[in-house]
Amino acid sequence: MEDEVGRIDDLEFSKNEHLGASELDRKVVFDIFCKTESGERIIIEMQKFFQTYFRERSLYYSSFAIQEQAVKGEWDFRLFPVYCISLLDFTLKSKSMNSDQYFHKVKLMETKTGQVFNDKLSFIYLEIPKFNKKLDELETNFDKWMYLLTKLEFLERLPKPLQSKIFKKVMGIAELVKLEKTDRKAYEESLKKHRDLKNVMDSQLRQGIEQGIEIGKFQEREKTAIALFKEGVDVGIISKVTGLGKDQLLKLLRKVGLV
Repeated sequence: MEDEVGRIDDLEFSKNEHLGASELDRKVVFDIFCKTESGERIIIEMQKFFQTYFRERSLYYSSFAIQEQAVKGEWDFRLFPVYCISLLDFTLKSKSMNSDQYFHKVKLMETKTGQVFNDKLSFIYLEIPKFNKKLDELETNFDKWMYLLTKLEFLERLPKPLQSKIFKKVMGIAELVKLEKTDRKAYEESLKKHRDLKNVMDSQLRQGIEQGIEIGKFQEREKTAIALFKEGVDVGIISKVTGLGKDQLLKLLRKVGLV
């Protein structure tokens, strides 16, 4: 992308909302939203888990960066390019993409000629798990970035090939890497307690639901028994039909004043 976009002069993080054309449109929050000095828009998303409709999600998000370019009352359809960059910690399941590649660049094209139809919208997908170069195989800065993304959570220090200012800065702001071992242990223990508590609460909720269902079934059997007795059905038959013991049944009938 270095040969296509200008220098970034404006950057927003995920706390910023981008709105659609009307109040009915959903609010969209990007992980990072950039604008370059020459007007290009760059959306950067980081996704940890696989999503079935992720490509559709990318298309939806990119539409907001296009819509917001409209000047009220002066809409002349002059657009600045929009780039939607997705850093994925999973692999895309798409027959249209080369399964051996981890870098994918998608544009609108004319299918007969294979030429770009419109260069105002581009999608870049990086399937991080597919990058398998070893440290001594890194050649470009792009290789180094990919290596750092795949290894960051496991690194205690930067390897020699990555000893540059930008990578040191990335290492410095990685929260889990910055944690001391005791802090990290406390963090993991806190997370474990949270998960255990949630599991207990979920189990109690399921148990309560099951008990409620059983109580409901028992009450229905009692209603059925009372109705059958009023119709003159023999107590022995009612006991067999409802599953209530004869003693239970007689106690119930006394309670409602029928015997």
